[in-house]
Amino acid sequence: MLYPLMKRLLLVLGGVALAVPVAIAGPGMWPLNNLPVKTLQARFGFTPTKAWIRQVQLASVRLAEGCSGSFVSPRGLVLTNHHCVVGALQNLSTAKRDLMSRSFYAATDKQELRLPEMEVQQLVAMTDITPKMRRATAGREGAAFNRAEKAESARLQQACVAGKPKQWLCQVVSLYHGGQYWLYKYRRYDDVRLVMTPSQQTAFFGGNIDNFDYPRYDWDVSFLRVYVNGHPAHTPEYFRLSPSGPKAGELVFTSGNPGTTRRGWTTDQLDAYRYPILPDTLIYLAQYRGLLEAYSAQSDEHARIARGTLFFVDNSIKALRGMLAALNDRVAFAHKAAAERELRRRVAADPVLQKKYGTAWREVAAAEKKLLDMHVPYSLILRREGFRGRLFQTAFMLVLGAHERTLANAARIPEFRDANLPAVEQRLFSRAPYYPGFNRLQLRFSLTHLFDILGPDAPISRRIFAHADPAAVARRAVDGTRIATLSVRKALWHGGELAIRKSQDPMIALAREVLPFYLTIRQRFDDQIKAPLVINTAKIARARFALSGTAISPDATFTERLSYGVVAGWKKQGRAIAPFTRVKGLYRHATGYPPFALAESWLKARSALDPETPMNLVSSNDIVGGNSGSPLINRRAELVGLIFDGNPQSLGGAFWYDGSVNRAVAVDSAVILAGLKRVYHARRLVRELEWNK
Repeated sequence: MLYPLMKRLLLVLGGVALAVPVAIAGPGMWPLNNLPVKTLQARFGFTPTKAWIRQVQLASVRLAEGCSGSFVSPRGLVLTNHHCVVGALQNLSTAKRDLMSRSFYAATDKQELRLPEMEVQQLVAMTDITPKMRRATAGREGAAFNRAEKAESARLQQACVAGKPKQWLCQVVSLYHGGQYWLYKYRRYDDVRLVMTPSQQTAFFGGNIDNFDYPRYDWDVSFLRVYVNGHPAHTPEYFRLSPSGPKAGELVFTSGNPGTTRRGWTTDQLDAYRYPILPDTLIYLAQYRGLLEAYSAQSDEHARIARGTLFFVDNSIKALRGMLAALNDRVAFAHKAAAERELRRRVAADPVLQKKYGTAWREVAAAEKKLLDMHVPYSLILRREGFRGRLFQTAFMLVLGAHERTLANAARIPEFRDANLPAVEQRLFSRAPYYPGFNRLQLRFSLTHLFDILGPDAPISRRIFAHADPAAVARRAVDGTRIATLSVRKALWHGGELAIRKSQDPMIALAREVLPFYLTIRQRFDDQIKAPLVINTAKIARARFALSGTAISPDATFTERLSYGVVAGWKKQGRAIAPFTRVKGLYRHATGYPPFALAESWLKARSALDPETPMNLVSSNDIVGGNSGSPLINRRAELVGLIFDGNPQSLGGAFWYDGSVNRAVAVDSAVILAGLKRVYHARRLVRELEWNK
């Protein structure tokens, strides 16, 4: 499943897209204002018009928590993946109504369920602000660079929002790792409701065994609706759902929000990522998974509570293992190193370029060394691997938010700038449930991990564990806290730093103790690592622009991109893999026991379904985490599939793309409609999807 893992787990640092040999070059993930038009014309005879691009931009959406989606009707109907709404389904579920284990369908607007903490964002405008950002940061380094960059970003963002932060979200986006800066303006939809979703049994048929693999037989589909002022939003730009899906060899596009790629990273950065960052993260997640599995085995209710977290951890482990395998591919890595050497040689051969940019790689390597020196405390404290559990995360958001709001708007981290506070408040004031027992287990595990790794003499250990061991600290904080009560959270938030300072809540007290360590590490990271990386990777980008222009797409930034490809299989261990699976294969794979146990609704509908209906398909589109829920469209801008996964080779797409084997996996639009009609009898939804034909 294509979660944007780096958005949630790992460090997002410098680099620039390099020219690479054809063996590992690929279509790329293209901003809509810089599409490879000449390539599309030459290879496919297709020229995207302004109207086509505008429709794709406005019909595509981003789910704030890390996925993609698209409007599929003029009434705010959004199509995305089931696994993109797992967290929301967990938040709405109870022991009596478990939305993960059963399907849901709203036969009327009134029956649609509002999803707490869910937000859908529509990109409406893109503005090049590179000259403004360059002027603001010119001649500055370290802390001075960070202050100038934050101040100018905050100023531009605030002006863009124009006093309406609940309606608009504005984001400063760095492309080519500082080579360009853009201001993206989004329409925010924070009233998002559930229309239809299958059970996880159907959406994740094959379970973790089949995850990131192919052939697949998943119906990983969910429908949401966005509302404005209590009514379905008017969304005139949308994708019509194709009743027949695509054909083999057909040109198709994905329009989604790929989370993070590292194709532009230097070899020094990739080496550090390969070891120790990736292995350390995998060890941590493996330990966490064992804890979650043991908790889940205790009862059905424990399994329900932990299901969403365990699903994410399992997915993360499999994805990161694939990335590590890709980095250990000596041939591919050698190509990457050769491309870097060639770029450096060309820079060195030009005295002007050498004077401007020649030292950039050395400076990146120095910053990377400093990163490795602080990798462990960064992961444990800044990334908060040492502080698991929703109760602590809420408390820390309250404490950090109170601190940040004492600063000038331009000095805050982006999350707590005035323009972004509505999104923070939406999360803080959500009515999603807290589970004390589960939170106690998570916090005890993570505190124990922190204590084991840093040892008793680390300053943060002496502060937190001065009078109790990790288990006792976790028990006292969870058992004594009142922040699960909405009115308490509101009082602490609106009371600001004074309310936080006076609070006797033990979870707030724990977050207060963590805050100074967090701020110290963040400042050190920003000044000693982030600033030199941004400055010097931008130099590498400008060197490449001077030599090659922008003919290579920038690394992914969880912003809207278009990727082109064709519906095609590939060879796996010498065996040809067909591009389509069929409904009849779904029933052949159904063993009756997990993870290949079919839901009762699909068993009953077998005779009503055409066994030759395409189920899942693969295409050569360039996708990574964050593309989950992306529409797969044809040249007529019809939706022919729904991206939900990639094959094993696609996991290397974080670092390079090989069109001979990298494949995106999608649910065919034909089986989406067949399922709605024959399995779920979702007549209202089918009429809405088909009324305009």
